Amino acid sequence: MFDNKKDAEEHDNMLELAANITSLLEQAVPELSEDLGEAVGLVLAQKRDVLAKACKGKPSLLLEEMVAPSDSNVSDIQKAGNA
Repeated sequence: MFDNKKDAEEHDNMLELAANITSLLEQAVPELSEDLGEAVGLVLAQKRDVLAKACKGKPSLLLEEMVAPSDSNVSDIQKAGNA
């Protein structure tokens, strides 16, 4: 699944962070379903870098992340036509 030990450890750390965020959410919002708590915890852990920057005074980064997700494999049709 991973090419090297560093990537595997990074993934494990992300999963641990997601689990801890999920626990925090479930404690803070008791009516939150387990599935939704896990989904939100995972998203927040995956986006930890941009969240950290947003918390340090750059909240607009969260909106930029929504507009231009880095994981998208969809090409802009106008740019693709000019390639």
